[in-house]
Amino acid sequence: MIPPDATAGSYGHDLLGRVLAGTARGEDPLTHVAELPARAARYAQWPAWAHPEVVEALRENGIPLPWTHQAEAAEHAAAGSHVVVATGTASGKSLAYQLPILTALAEDPRATALYLAPTKALGADQIRAVTTLCDQAEALADVYPNAFDGDTSTEVRQFVRTNSRWVFTNPDMLHIGMLRSHQRWAHFFRRLRFVVVDECHSYRGVFGSNVALVLRRLRRIARRYAADPVFILASATTADPGAAAGRLIGAPCRQVTEDGSPHGPRTVALWEPPLLAEVTGENGAPVRRAAGSEAARIMADLVVEGARTLTFVRSRRGAELTAMGAKRLLAEVDPDLAERVAAYRAGYLAEDRRELEAALADGTLLGAATTNALELGVDIAGLDAVVVAGFPGTVASFWQQAGRSGRRGEGSLVVLVARDDPLDTYLVHHPAALLDKPVEATVTDPTNPYVLGPQLLCAAMELPLSDAEVEQFDAVEVLTDLAAQGLIRRRAHGWFVTAESNPHAAVNIRGGIGLQVAIVDAESGRLLGTVDGGRAPATAHPGAVHIHQGESFVVDDLDLENGLALVHAETPEWTTSARETTDIAITAVLERSEHGAVTTALTEVEVTHQVVGYLRRLPSGEVLDSVELDMPPQSLRTRAVMYTVTPELMESAGIPADRFPGALHAAEHAAIGLLPLVATCDRGDIGGVSTALHQDTALPTVFVYDGHQGGAGFADRGHAELHPWLRATRDAIRACECAAGCPSCVQSPKCGNGNNPLDKDGAVRLLSAVLDALSPTA
Repeated sequence: MIPPDATAGSYGHDLLGRVLAGTARGEDPLTHVAELPARAARYAQWPAWAHPEVVEALRENGIPLPWTHQAEAAEHAAAGSHVVVATGTASGKSLAYQLPILTALAEDPRATALYLAPTKALGADQIRAVTTLCDQAEALADVYPNAFDGDTSTEVRQFVRTNSRWVFTNPDMLHIGMLRSHQRWAHFFRRLRFVVVDECHSYRGVFGSNVALVLRRLRRIARRYAADPVFILASATTADPGAAAGRLIGAPCRQVTEDGSPHGPRTVALWEPPLLAEVTGENGAPVRRAAGSEAARIMADLVVEGARTLTFVRSRRGAELTAMGAKRLLAEVDPDLAERVAAYRAGYLAEDRRELEAALADGTLLGAATTNALELGVDIAGLDAVVVAGFPGTVASFWQQAGRSGRRGEGSLVVLVARDDPLDTYLVHHPAALLDKPVEATVTDPTNPYVLGPQLLCAAMELPLSDAEVEQFDAVEVLTDLAAQGLIRRRAHGWFVTAESNPHAAVNIRGGIGLQVAIVDAESGRLLGTVDGGRAPATAHPGAVHIHQGESFVVDDLDLENGLALVHAETPEWTTSARETTDIAITAVLERSEHGAVTTALTEVEVTHQVVGYLRRLPSGEVLDSVELDMPPQSLRTRAVMYTVTPELMESAGIPADRFPGALHAAEHAAIGLLPLVATCDRGDIGGVSTALHQDTALPTVFVYDGHQGGAGFADRGHAELHPWLRATRDAIRACECAAGCPSCVQSPKCGNGNNPLDKDGAVRLLSAVLDALSPTA
């Protein structure tokens, strides 16, 4: 039932009551309800420097005055300062860059601007908005805003290069289509005044590190043509957005975080599906009702109430299944309602997506299950409720998704349905970590040599690297290694790539590092996608289920030497998860701290892991069977955060020697699940090892390492936030209602040891002892 302190009378509160009325007798899935008050609009005046035709066009489009954060960010940009505006969904961040850019384009007939977005859909929305404004202002008639991406035809590309003064693209195309051939864009770069980096919080990990270096290359090319563009970044609310934006562009960046936009009241409910009595998982552990099934039932109840509802699901297949589940439930109540629910995801044709967006906006469609395709940029207004099936990975993404509700100034409902996952368990039992303020910071590491090396080759091909630039990048050692491989040479006037080097084509800025494995449908020869070689054994092993744009395939063969995985179309009722064994060796200690019986460190490590099999699971979470595999071992040089404890400390905490392995193992699994709380990573980005006696430390030791060559910054972040991270890990284990451990706390879906041994109570005791040693007064 709804707690008595929840505010009664709001529309979102009433919707929640009706959803709860549909739960089975005896179930109490609600763990917390928060009533977020309405926020009134705060306006500023149009700045004196704004071009009058631009202001008039904005007024004609329904913007009588800018909100305070829009005006503040625009003021910084117009004054020549790099700026990031980090405010909520639907807060009109686009006006913050449209106003200074369109003013500059109106006043200088040769000025140019560049817009970068992580997705094509987001860029397409912005082009439509800017085109409308340009059509209404005579001074902007020759701006010709246009897309320049992989879908742009050859003829249109030529027109864009020659005529467009505001080009909309993505980091991939900037990397391979503009910087590589910058001479053809000389007139554009020479007059480049502004660069927009939209949804910049989405650039994190290896992808973010690559983008950070692409943006440094962009600034370098602009300087070659005597330009010094101002960067305007738009972000969801994240921790310390100015510092994160500064790391991304390689220059100091002002931040604007006070949101002046209005919003209606919002009811936020945290929901934990019950444990299923009739289903057991690995080693007999209890299993929760699937978040997707629970979300389908909640969406069906909301649609019956006439509430326009968007349900976010983590996978494309999950979005389809959730929509189907809701339609099935609605068909039992009213067949007409079943026709007013659909799935929406990437992979649909553009016209199909637009039709769904329009139907959702005008109320023809009452419910849609979607991936994060509707999280960024697409302007869906007037939603009554948002259901989030599984924490989306970051607090920023959660609020982006939640922000799709309540656009009409009325009350709305947001429900987070927890998955069978330690982080979800923690958040629904510790709502302050989700609702009070963002706790994660965007993590990038442009200094990673495995990212930096290929990017420097690209930079050197664009313009030879000077010794001063190499020193600035701290890259002498990296370039010396590349020179030994025959890819670059140092001459009197700088560093030059060799004829054997084709660096731009070799860099996949969104993918992993190193060899890319192509996933190919053996029957049709169609390329379905790629996966980096380091992850291929775990995700594209024989027997693995691979989902591509809603289609299901099963892998027949994986050839790592030639970078090829062959698949066939099949729709099994199960999913697969790889089982791996891992060994780890310390190669260097970067930072080390001693706390009595506990030692913590940030290290460089060499990880050797081998996929030894996989589990087949039903959608309910039930394990069908375990299949053995004989895959070659893989080696990974990366960074790890680690801690050691003395046997005496463990015994004094009530953990006898025979329980050491299980306690360490359970603490390691849970820590992997909770690292995304303090670092913007996915559980799949990291790995871990625990041992009661490690060969390099001679002590019980726990490691959590980055799953990318050279590291992606996640272990560094874990080391910096070790105490809050381990405290959250302990609290998540303690909060889980299972008796001896389950996927919501200490079990891992990819454990090579079959989640055995695991000691839930021992993990709580161990982590409490470690926390006491790290901070005795905490």
